[in-house]
Amino acid sequence: MMSLDTDTSTKPHERLAEHLRSDLAAVDALIRERMASEHAPRIPEVTAHLVDAGGKRVRPMLTLAAARLCGYQGVNHHRLAATVEFIHTATLLHDDVVDESGQRRGRPTANLLWDNKSSVLVGDYLFARSFQLMTATGSLKVLDILADAAATIAEGEVLQLTAAANLATTEDIYLKVVRGKTAALFAAAAEVGGVISDATEPQIHALRTYGDALGIAFQIADDLLDYGGDASATGKNLGDDFRERKLTLPVIKAIAKADADERAFWKRTIEKGDQRDGDLDEALRLIARHRTMETTRAEALEWSARARSALTVLPEHPLRDMLTDLAEYVVARIN
Repeated sequence: MMSLDTDTSTKPHERLAEHLRSDLAAVDALIRERMASEHAPRIPEVTAHLVDAGGKRVRPMLTLAAARLCGYQGVNHHRLAATVEFIHTATLLHDDVVDESGQRRGRPTANLLWDNKSSVLVGDYLFARSFQLMTATGSLKVLDILADAAATIAEGEVLQLTAAANLATTEDIYLKVVRGKTAALFAAAAEVGGVISDATEPQIHALRTYGDALGIAFQIADDLLDYGGDASATGKNLGDDFRERKLTLPVIKAIAKADADERAFWKRTIEKGDQRDGDLDEALRLIARHRTMETTRAEALEWSARARSALTVLPEHPLRDMLTDLAEYVVARIN
């Protein structure tokens, strides 16, 4: 397995992007063509703000890599990769409105630069565009997978709303939220690459399992970075999830181990939203006391291992090695 050092040229997603360069160029061209609007110039303005923000394009690369790994030779994987990116971008636009976020990928959010109405409506437009692209493949199976993913994402977001700031939220509920809002699109992105390639059922199942486990590991790692990451690298400020009263896994685990005084602290800061100077430091102290960063990271490593294991049924190929390294890297970045 390739080593994972700090040089950006050796990061798995960079190697993957280089290997898929021509495919990604075709996907980018398709995205720019389909995000255009003759009558509403704000649509490409808002979309370009996110598309050009330097995202790693991991989800569309999963589709492209899965298709290439399974021997696909057509162009429908470009349509599906663009579909996946449009669905992802639409959910980001909507999420930033729901979360009242002011920063995304180190830049002001679209709802801050324009307004909430623009973000919601442009997100709706991108969802519509994504369905046009996926139906162009002529595959009902692909349509079923991606439509189901879109519904699951929305369901996960609504579940997160009902679980937000509720100290009764369990690890099982957290996992359902993560499977919905993050892992569903990872899983679908990888699966449709296999479906469009007429891969075997075991291979398609392996790709879906890989995407699901990768998405869960990715989200858990993201939650860890919020309490111990570099803001310049993550595009988020340390403790943003705490300030937004999000119950992520390190906090859920800390609450489960809390004594009466600690529970009162979490109830005041998370459930009631009464946050004061020094509260983030106290939250970090309680997380450290109960070693929930370590136990959360262990779970991320388990999901990473599941993702890597799933790939073993797929053909030996440089892309399989890169996907394996990617599953390791999403957790290694939280060292």
